[in-house]
Amino acid sequence: MPDIISDRRLSCTAWMKRLAVWGTFTFPLLLCYALAPSEILMCLIAGAFVVRSALCWEWGWLRQPWFVFSLILGIDIVLASAYVGSGHAVLQSVLLVRYPVFVAAMACWVLTDPQDRRRLRVAYAIVAVWIVAGSWQQYICGRNLMGYGRWEDGALLGPLWAPRAGQALFMTAFTGLMPAILSLAQRRNRSGLVYAGCILVLLVLTFLLISQRMPTLLFLFGTLCLALLVRSLRVPFILACLVGVAGIALSPVVAPQAYNKLVISFEHQMHHFADSPYGMLFIRAMVMLKDHPWIGFGYDGFRINCPNPAYFHGLPALGIPDGPHGGAPGCNLHPHNYYLQVATMAGWPGCALFCLVVACLLRPMAAVLRRGHMTAGQMVPCVLAFVIVWPLQSTSSFSTQPTAGWVFLALGWALAVCHQAEGDDPAMERAGHGKSSA
Repeated sequence: MPDIISDRRLSCTAWMKRLAVWGTFTFPLLLCYALAPSEILMCLIAGAFVVRSALCWEWGWLRQPWFVFSLILGIDIVLASAYVGSGHAVLQSVLLVRYPVFVAAMACWVLTDPQDRRRLRVAYAIVAVWIVAGSWQQYICGRNLMGYGRWEDGALLGPLWAPRAGQALFMTAFTGLMPAILSLAQRRNRSGLVYAGCILVLLVLTFLLISQRMPTLLFLFGTLCLALLVRSLRVPFILACLVGVAGIALSPVVAPQAYNKLVISFEHQMHHFADSPYGMLFIRAMVMLKDHPWIGFGYDGFRINCPNPAYFHGLPALGIPDGPHGGAPGCNLHPHNYYLQVATMAGWPGCALFCLVVACLLRPMAAVLRRGHMTAGQMVPCVLAFVIVWPLQSTSSFSTQPTAGWVFLALGWALAVCHQAEGDDPAMERAGHGKSSA
């Protein structure tokens, strides 16, 4: 009888994993077109992973340092939400646990098979090509396939109906196409370098046409990191940058909307940062934290408390006096930065815990990258993880879709790669052999 029960458990967990894997393949498309189903799928995969862990009695992932600090951070946000007296905020903060569980599911269960990771990479690549094609189609025809023109700020929508093409292209192209670009560059022959350079040039020009600054900068930053790690990628990267500079120089004629947003608007915001939308968000978050540095405002506290006139101030300590930037326009749903978002939820102690979570997540990736001799499919997810948690960037909220899906799937993917790389490490294998022999 115990053998029959064990066989049934194995069969059940095998089917659960297969469904979870095939569900994961749909994420890049769902995160572009169906945000609610993508959130439901994340919850289902996280729940299935907990059930699988209970059936197999495998709870080792609970002891991973990044997960332990994630739970402590979650408890901190729950306590901060309870302190401000919002039952809804307490419930929402409790439900945040689904995200670290989802990351653990990706790393320890769903993406443990290299073949499944390759198939997911193909799914990302297909969506990336679709976004590139849709962006050029909208640029040439003036409207995309859904009949939408450019967004009011000049950004291209690509094949989407909202200005999310830049983020979607960054996540899908970097994960889906960059391994192919690296493999072509590593051939070390003329044809490989030419093909790698052409794909990079096409992607850089597409980002410039889309005209969303932060995804463009993150893509260039991530590609620069890869070029520093892989010598053969440097020439294609330099070529893509030169073509990108030429594209910006020609944009006043061929794409004036892109020029207005990428150059004129960006220059104005940098020269008048305190009065820019992003500067006002930064000022408002810092003023709020100055008044509540230890506890914060609980879940969604920035949105709720931002309109309070008590926080309509500047930051004299940083040379930003009180002025128009301290008024009501400095409000939004979130402060547009992961670290400030956590800080406004749980104060500076919560932000410190979040930094510990990030450090524990990145530590195995840094160790794997230092080893070298990695395949392109192993290197790219690790570099992407570093890029998406870079603190000096403007971001969407990590607790809403599509950002949550892109970010937490990428982190779980990178951890799965690290687990495989650790298993392939000869030193690790010798250590494991010695332990089993003992």
